[in-house]
This record gives sequence, structure tokens and C-alpha cells, in this order.
Amino acid sequence: MLLRSPVVILSLVIATLYAAVFHLLWGKTLRELLLYWVTALLGFAAGQMLASRLSWRDINIGEIHLLAASAASWLGMVFARRLKV
Repeated sequence: MLLRSPVVILSLVIATLYAAVFHLLWGKTLRELLLYWVTALLGFAAGQMLASRLSWRDINIGEIHLLAASAASWLGMVFARRLKV
């Protein structure tokens, strides 16, 4: 039920697009794509939860705090790239 929620689906789509763009710009291997995708999803979720918890007023699409979630997603991918896991 939860996975069919429009908020979850849109969040997955946005985070997946971020990971794809990040990989197109800086990625090399399929393993890195998987790493960026997981990191983008976790970062997006963390940013969303933080913004919801603190009641931040930023750019929203429905219940999605786009600015905070996007920033956390991109920061997570940059951090993962720097670690070179």
C-alpha cells in the first residue's frame, strides 16, 4: 500500500533521475550507478524527513519538500563519490 502512494512514487522517480544525471556527469561503472542510486534514494528520504520534522517551508510538490530532499540527495551522492567506495 505504501509503495503505491503518489508521494513515494514521485520521490523514487526524482531520486532516480538525480542518480542518472549524476552518473552521466561523473560516473564510470555500473557499480557506481547502483551506489549513486541508493545514495540518492537515502539522501532524498533523509532530506524529506528532516524538512517534515522541522516544518521547513521550501518548495513543495504536494507533501514532498523538494529543495531539502534534493539538496540532501545531491550532497549524499557527492559524498559517496568522494569516498570512492
